[in-house]
Amino acid sequence: MTQGEAFTNPDGLAGLTAYDQTGEKIGSVEQVYLDDRSGRPEWVTVKTGLFGMKQSFVPLAGARRQEDQLHVATTKEAVKDAPRVDADQHLEPEQEHELYRHYGLERPADAVGGMGGGMRPGTGRGRGDMAGAGAGAGAGAGREFATRAGAEDRDRKHDEMVRSEERLRVGTEEETVGQARLRKVVVTEDVTTSVPVSHEEVRVVREPIREGDGTRARIGEEEAEVTLHAEKPVVRKEAVPVERVRLETEKVTETREVSDQVRKEQIEYDRAKGERGRGDAKGENWRDRKQGPSH
Repeated sequence: MTQGEAFTNPDGLAGLTAYDQTGEKIGSVEQVYLDDRSGRPEWVTVKTGLFGMKQSFVPLAGARRQEDQLHVATTKEAVKDAPRVDADQHLEPEQEHELYRHYGLERPADAVGGMGGGMRPGTGRGRGDMAGAGAGAGAGAGREFATRAGAEDRDRKHDEMVRSEERLRVGTEEETVGQARLRKVVVTEDVTTSVPVSHEEVRVVREPIREGDGTRARIGEEEAEVTLHAEKPVVRKEAVPVERVRLETEKVTETREVSDQVRKEQIEYDRAKGERGRGDAKGENWRDRKQGPSH
């Protein structure tokens, strides 16, 4: 299903589950925002954060619908870091520009260079179809409101500025640091052990013959012999299993300090000549003391 086929009916987007470009779940789609000029769905709000208590704006550019899933062309981290804009209200041109800059997107060609602009909530979960009941009148009212708000924004740009600062976002990534392997080799060692052995020895036994034993005497040469036996050590070898050896890895967590430099802006006030200030009579420069958290 193509993007154009999927998003012609904004009613079908509210209630879908949004996933980022890697397939990781972001949250549920709550509202669909329509362009004030064309009436086309351009943005959706997705519930994010713990227990889904926050709504973040997500662009529909490059998104695709697959059954009850909405796959967007951005990352979950980018959605979580998106500028905070109140949902359920008209999205002013400056707010829309800020969202486009955050996601690195170009505004549609028909929304650049014209008067007015902005986005209006079209449909949402539990709020019905707000776009179908007079889309043309809604677009005209949106352009009129956006034009008036844009003029007020241009007036305010002369008396206010935005102070920004950099903050460290530290994470971890896994890398290969080495390899461990098992290797079996054959070595030779000398082994000495004791074993008992026996042998036979000859000894001469003499017994006297008593008279009346009936032994006959015979004189002459004669020989007698006996066989001797002895044990000797016999060695044989056999291979027997003695133990199993294997490699295992275990994860050890340690804390490391990470240092880097961040930039932040300071607001300085140059007092006009002849202006009498309150509480600061020592100089003409005043520096904003509330500059945000330090790192």
